[in-house]
Amino acid sequence: MNLEELNRVVQLGEGLTLEFKTRVPKPERIAKEVIAFANTIGGRLLLGVEDDGTIKGVRDSDEEEYALKEALNSYCTPPVRYAIERVPVSKKRNVLFVSVFESSEKPHVLIDPDDPAINTAYVRINDMSVEASKEHVRLMKTGKNSNDVKFEFGDKEHKLMRYLEDYGRITVPQFANLVNIPKRKASHTLVLLAKANVLQLHADPRHDYFTLAYNEA
Repeated sequence: MNLEELNRVVQLGEGLTLEFKTRVPKPERIAKEVIAFANTIGGRLLLGVEDDGTIKGVRDSDEEEYALKEALNSYCTPPVRYAIERVPVSKKRNVLFVSVFESSEKPHVLIDPDDPAINTAYVRINDMSVEASKEHVRLMKTGKNSNDVKFEFGDKEHKLMRYLEDYGRITVPQFANLVNIPKRKASHTLVLLAKANVLQLHADPRHDYFTLAYNEA
């Protein structure tokens, strides 16, 4: 990649698959961004670019690349697949163009090196990396293969379908209230239907919600 191509990417602005950083921040912060990309649809992390799109480059590419690799080795599990390319922007500065690939080993989680039992999954929502909901994590763990899913359409499921036809979306608490069941059971039912491709799960900063999958164009 050359500087002209880099400029075209930067002009797209930060979003679902693009994040700018002036340099590698604290290791847990940079690991969170990479994890969110891997758990969603992949993305590109540009080190040496300001939030407003100003391309400055980093002073010490070796140091920044080392810091990035150390952060991902220490704070991500399972390991995330990524590639790093150096794009010269001046005689002494480069932008590190980090391509993060969507993973087939979701969910990736951010761990505490002192206590690996403490871990959190993240996903990408617009230009933010946010903590994944329990439903999102469960769906990532089980995958989406409708051939493996068995369920019966009872009164609760029929009420759910009618509600979605009328209102378009539903959250776990809304479904629990609609059919008068515990939130845990409501969550299990919605995730099961999402795995069967009957519903589509949407990550949201306030509250994840589900829609009918066949309404997704």
